[in-house]
This record gives sequence, C-alpha cells and structure tokens, in this order.
Amino acid sequence: MTATDPRSIVDAAPMSRFQWGIVATMIGLNALDGFDVLSISFASPGIAAAWGIDRAALGFVLSMELIGMAIGSLVLGGVADRIGRRATILGCLTVMAGGMLGASTAGDVTTLSLWRVLTGLGIGGMLAATNAAVAEAANSRRRALCVVLMAAGYPVGSVIGGSISAVLLARYDWQAVFVFGGIVTLCFIPLVLWRAPESIAFLMHRRPPGALARINAMLARMGHLPVDALPAPEPKAAKVPLVELFSPAFVRVTGLLTLAYLTHIMTFYFILKWIPKIVVDMGFPAPLAAGVLVWASIGGASGSLVLGLLTARVRLIGLTIGAMLLSTVLVIAFGRDWSDLAALSLIAACAGFATNAAVVGLYALIAQSFPTGVRATATGFVIGIGRGGSALAPALAGLLFAAGYGLSTVAILMASGSAIAAGALFVLGRRTRVT
Repeated sequence: MTATDPRSIVDAAPMSRFQWGIVATMIGLNALDGFDVLSISFASPGIAAAWGIDRAALGFVLSMELIGMAIGSLVLGGVADRIGRRATILGCLTVMAGGMLGASTAGDVTTLSLWRVLTGLGIGGMLAATNAAVAEAANSRRRALCVVLMAAGYPVGSVIGGSISAVLLARYDWQAVFVFGGIVTLCFIPLVLWRAPESIAFLMHRRPPGALARINAMLARMGHLPVDALPAPEPKAAKVPLVELFSPAFVRVTGLLTLAYLTHIMTFYFILKWIPKIVVDMGFPAPLAAGVLVWASIGGASGSLVLGLLTARVRLIGLTIGAMLLSTVLVIAFGRDWSDLAALSLIAACAGFATNAAVVGLYALIAQSFPTGVRATATGFVIGIGRGGSALAPALAGLLFAAGYGLSTVAILMASGSAIAAGALFVLGRRTRVT
C-alpha cells in the first residue's frame, strides 16, 4: 500500500468515535442474532406442551434455523464480498424479521420449521457481513479486540432477550417471544442506515462509482484529511473468492478453521438449545428454565469480554484452545444429575463462559486469517459449513434422549466436539503462522 492508501490511514491512526460507533452497531446486530437464534429455545417448552411433541421431534425443530444459517452463510457471505457489507446486512434484517413474525403464526411443526429456516438464512448472511464490517472498521491494533467485542454481543442479546422472554412467557403464550423478536429486528433497519456506512476496505477493493468521494466522506467522519486520489487497484483475482479459499495459500487455514468451528459449535448449540427443555424435565417451571439459559448467556458474555481483554497479552490461538478444553470439562459437568436450581445455574454459566469464549476466539481468528477480498466469503464458508454440521447437534441430542440415553452420557458425547476443535487449532498453530 502507498502512503495515501486510505486503508493504511485507518490502520495506523487511533480509533475514532465514529469507528467505535460502527463497532457498537455491529455488536447490537450480533446481540439481535443471539436472541433470534435462541428464541426457539425460550419458546420450546411451551411449543412442546401446546402441540404434544416428543424430544426427538423438538430436536429437529431446534435445528431448523441452523440449517438456514448454514445456507445463508455460504451464499450470502459471497454476496457481501460483491455488493457490500451494508446492503447485505439490510437485506438480512428484512428476511429475519419476516421469519420471526411468521413463526408466531405457525400452527404445526412443519410450518414453524420453514419459518425458522427463513430466519436462519438472514442470520447466517448477516453474521458473515458483520464480522467483515467490524474487522474493516477497526485499526490494526484494535482489530482482534473489536471482532471479539462484536461476537460478545451474541450472549448479551441472549441475556436481554431471555430476561424479556421470561416476563413474556409468564403472561402470554410462546408466540409472544417471536413477535417481540420480529419487532426488534425491524427497528435495527433505520439504525444500520444511520450508523453503518460501507467499509473503506470494501470500497477500495471493488471501486464502485463515486468511491473516492464516499471514502473521503468517511475519512472526514473519522477525523482524517481527504486523499486526492486512490492508489491503483490491485489486480483482480482470476478465481472466484470461494475457489480461492482452497488455493495453496489458504487451503490449510480454511480446512482447520472449518473443522474447529464445526465441532466446537456442536457443543455450543447443545448447551444453548437444550437447557430450557432439560431444566423443565427436571421439574422446574418454564420461566425458571429460561432463567437458567440467561445465566448461561451471562457466562458467555463474560467469557467474551475476558478473552477480549486477554488478547492484548496472550496469543489468541492459545486462548481459544484453552477455552475449548475448559468447555469440554464444563459441558461434561453440566450433564450431572443436578437437583438444586442455583447450582445448575452456576454450572450453566461456567459452561457458557468457556463455550462462548472459544466461539468469539474463532471469529477473531477467521477475521485476521483472510484478506479483504475474501474475508466475508471465508467467514461465510467457515460459519456455513460449521452451522450446517451443527444443525445435527440438537437433533442428535434429541434422538439420543428419545433412545433412552441419560443426560450424563449425552453431555459427554456432545462435549467431545470442543476437544476435537482444540486439536484442530493446535495443528493450525504449529503449522501455520496464525496469531
């Protein structure tokens, strides 16, 4: 890059309030994702009671938006690298709102499942776009921290949404959870229009008409002087971005990060998807079950923040491996026969701490392992394959429960995903220069 390259200006200068505002908006969007994904978990005890469905059928319903998220991440991650992060986010918000409001009208498992797939499409595409948008809004010093903070929004949304869901479920039927989620999703559209312009890195890469004026307008909002001209564009890659992920330069990183995300996210979603139903089956009422999931999300938010603070002092990949190993131990501990709600809430919070810290570590590793031209595509691919595989987690747990296996056995099997992920990152750290 030349001295007048706007990306070098952003990378070298301190973060401005405008940049932190973009990061805050993306944190809010990921918080919205956190609630929209777990809305089915909060509503699941009421759905099971109202429709009389067993654990096996409920497990498949809990998996549906994960399938949609996989498709959305794979397809729309590439779209975000072609049309922009902002346009993709706005489109995904519209799809998510439609899916949430549609789910509130469902009267059977099939219809609800279809609406959840639609919701997942929007969530998957938006996560790929927000991860890239945060990485490109931050300077080089704060990039890993900003991505971690963005990912921390996910459990924060679960905490806030779960607390509101507990109140709603005490007064209304399960449909109220989806109505609330749909309305909040729609409210984010004007916020994105106001606070989330297209990234300078994307405009530099794609060079749409008026790119210089748009870049200078953003530089001014960051407190920088305008540039007179943009440096010559980089040569266009002959391959489409998705194929480029399997080029010699990226194939090892792509493969190992995808394996790590796939296996760990199965453990992650076992905890988040099944907590309310497991707690209800232990004899506690549904509002208290939602409260246990809130504690798991509080733990998750804490894990994200602690990992973010430690990134300045400890190698990111080492932190993520440590969180995955801790996740393995704590998910197995969660599978014990707990009779005390306070103790169950504590172990759920600890498991949430470790599992979510590892997830946000993976997001930061993905963001810093790929360049601008393929960043959203890479994020979408890794998350898409991971989420597609993780859709098996709630369904697999449901089938194991239905087959008569106890919670302790199921927890051991599902915890093994985190252990496998830790092994994949260990290999990545030894053979690839990933920080």
